Amino acid sequence: MKLNTLADLKLVQKQISDVHAQEAAQAAVAAAAKRKAEADKNLFSQAVGAVQSLPDKKQAINKPVPVPPVAKQRQKDDEAVLRDALSDEFDASTLLDTDDMLSFRRPGIGLDVTHKLRKGEWSIQKEIDLHGLRSDEARLALATFIREAHKQGLRCLRVVHGKGLGSPGKTPVLKSKVHSWLVQKNQVMAFVQAKPAEGGAGALVVLLTSGR
Repeated sequence: MKLNTLADLKLVQKQISDVHAQEAAQAAVAAAAKRKAEADKNLFSQAVGAVQSLPDKKQAINKPVPVPPVAKQRQKDDEAVLRDALSDEFDASTLLDTDDMLSFRRPGIGLDVTHKLRKGEWSIQKEIDLHGLRSDEARLALATFIREAHKQGLRCLRVVHGKGLGSPGKTPVLKSKVHSWLVQKNQVMAFVQAKPAEGGAGALVVLLTSGR
């Protein structure tokens, strides 16, 4: 731009001054806006307290929901209980040896086994007393007792069923049922009536098959 007069010079100076003033005003507005944003940020931080930034992995993090463990042992025990459903209608009398003390032995088991049981050549390792229980309670208790003993590798047990002296007519109802239940248990190899010192007519000594 060519300046010919003093008036032209003053006009240019005024234009430059106006530009500088406009730039200064814009800078002031920008600074004010920045200060306000900082103040708003500080106010928000004071309101919500300390915060922790989330990791920016640009993908959702879905933690697998743990699946509750399946009680497999309980399932096996329940299945075993079903297999232990012993019948009260089973007649075991034809399977018992009709000697002076009724006994039982599986087919293929020699007489020497029951003889040794009577003589006490196997030490009694565990016993259960069913005396006083109702029939359903006694059946479940006996089935569980036999199953657990066999699982533990026990061989010789005593089962106390009582003599039935407290039953109506003093008939040993539970005694005959225990005979029937034991015959139905595959784990039972043989049993004999206990010696007088071990319960006599109110108990049985039971020999189990090897569980291990």
